[in-house]
Amino acid sequence: MAPQVAVCGPRACTDAEAQQARRVGELLAERGAVVLCGGGTGVMAAVAAGARSRGGLVVGIRPNDSRQDASPDLSATVVTNMGEARNAIIVWSADAVISVGGSWGTLSEVALAMRRGGIPVVALGGWRIARADGEAVPGIRYVDTPQLAVAEALGG
Repeated sequence: MAPQVAVCGPRACTDAEAQQARRVGELLAERGAVVLCGGGTGVMAAVAAGARSRGGLVVGIRPNDSRQDASPDLSATVVTNMGEARNAIIVWSADAVISVGGSWGTLSEVALAMRRGGIPVVALGGWRIARADGEAVPGIRYVDTPQLAVAEALGG
């Protein structure tokens, strides 16, 4: 069975984050991974476009009650009508999680993935999470390139 990798990131992303997300999608598709995302705009649309440009499979897990406004590059759309609670579905369906950039929703997905445990959690840009003493929270793999993000998520 193909690995499923969730790619999370803000709807309102920067151009640089969109470029990184697109490249992550391309690389995941080239490695045969199924991309899971929220199915909307910003990082979600960019990763979907990247994966589809390489013939990849992209599943969008939507927060609302319809497919309206879903990315046109999705292979399949799951309508949850659960709002941001759908983030748990994204994380629990994934074999690894990559965050690109940061927003409150993205942070919630990283937190859910860390709480779940047992899967790689990779951060490409975005927030760095620290304990009260300033030390990095162990377990999150911080990377600087899409290539490293995909390598960490898929184990090399």
